[in-house]
Amino acid sequence: MVLILIRTILLYFLVLVVMRGMGKREISQMQPFELAIAIMIADLAATPMAELGIPIFYGIIPIIGLLFIHIIISIINMKSLKLREFICGKPRILIYRGKIDEKALIEENFTINELQERLRGNNITNLSDVEYAILETSRTSNCNI
Repeated sequence: MVLILIRTILLYFLVLVVMRGMGKREISQMQPFELAIAIMIADLAATPMAELGIPIFYGIIPIIGLLFIHIIISIINMKSLKLREFICGKPRILIYRGKIDEKALIEENFTINELQERLRGNNITNLSDVEYAILETSRTSNCNI
């Protein structure tokens, strides 16, 4: 019992340090690769935490490896526009001069209801008042009137 507690505390602090190393973001602002790494880290920490038969280093080593993968992908994102678009996607105009681009909505799997909800969140009730609305890669939209 005490060993499980010690392993849990150790892995908790390791995951905390790794997640801080990945930067400050809310889940809704994470890029897909960041979310995938966060989910994998949680799984890697859970197994050796709960099962004493599995050496703790079987969780620690892959978690540190994922941190390095995250750092490498982040550097690539800063250096290469083409790879950034491949890894993270690119912003998409959903409304231009008051007209909805339905093809863009379909390609982005974004519904008109979601779009209207985001517009209402920006105190916009009349679609014709929107000059353009952009779906950012973090799934948040910026709307300018």
